[in-house]
Amino acid sequence: MDITKQILRLNYAGLPIGWVSYQTAVRLYCNNQVTYECGNSSLLIRGGANKISGNQSTIVINSIVATKNYNKISYRDYTPLLTNTTLFKRDASTCLYCGESFSLKSLSRDHIIPLSKGGQDSWMNTVTACKRCNNHKGNMTLEQSGMTLLAVPFVPSRIEYLILRGRTILADQMNFLLSHVPKSSLIRKRYTLG
Repeated sequence: MDITKQILRLNYAGLPIGWVSYQTAVRLYCNNQVTYECGNSSLLIRGGANKISGNQSTIVINSIVATKNYNKISYRDYTPLLTNTTLFKRDASTCLYCGESFSLKSLSRDHIIPLSKGGQDSWMNTVTACKRCNNHKGNMTLEQSGMTLLAVPFVPSRIEYLILRGRTILADQMNFLLSHVPKSSLIRKRYTLG
């Protein structure tokens, strides 16, 4: 496992709570905060040599670790932070007006109901748009612009948001996360075969 990979952190009940760096995972192991492991990928971290014995210290970090002290996490009343990166991932880097896929630098956040007309900067009022479509729509509503949405925006669940935020998700981590996502989830459908 590459050291740039993220470690999936679970609470004691086995529910995903976030991503941590391998450095944070080492601290969790050293402070006896890891209660059990679930993944099948691991990373061997080598430390310094013992002055007396000359032996090098090592620690093996699992790709999925459950930790103490994180049992009370709300999965119901959770609204994840809206960022362009996660919005573009939610919409699969596709303009929801013309349906074409674009690179991240060619995308923008569009407010379905413009902010100047009382719209909110929220998951349900924002979609991914290419710059051409966003400029065409401008400060108008859908009705005023004559444009239609190709998909309905949605608020990702806590676990869907972890998938959207993950940089490079290992197969065992993705399988674990998807096992906690409803079969009707658009994100689940995007990341599974069949």
